[in-house]
Amino acid sequence: MPRLPRSTFELLFRAARLVNERAIARVQRAGATNLRLAHTALFPHITDAGIRQTELADKLGVTKQAIGPLVDDLERDGVVERIPDPADARAKLVRWTAKGRRALREGLGVLAQLEAELAEEVGPRKLAALADTLEALIAAVAPKTGTVSS
Repeated sequence: MPRLPRSTFELLFRAARLVNERAIARVQRAGATNLRLAHTALFPHITDAGIRQTELADKLGVTKQAIGPLVDDLERDGVVERIPDPADARAKLVRWTAKGRRALREGLGVLAQLEAELAEEVGPRKLAALADTLEALIAAVAPKTGTVSS
């Protein structure tokens, strides 16, 4: 069977998935037993100001019905809340709670630990070069609308 050509982005996706799986396992061992990989896909899009579920669904390329149970889980755990959208009383915004912001900081701490461990394995220079390259890549592919999508 012929070997597929090397793809930088496939490697990036695979590395991100593996790091994400390690991080989730650590957070679960620390007590966040309900956290699943599907929940983490929402995290970069939820803000303190809030985002509509329909917009979350659009960003992830899924239906509003697929997002609902994930938001329900996070709301039940007290890390997000649904609040009325000031622009449209019929709509709700999903935003972080104080508990959710604390959990995010703890999650970022787990990622920092993983990064330090991986720096020991692959070398701090290589990891720093990767971070620099990823920042440049993000700048190159981010929408040029004046807004930052993180």
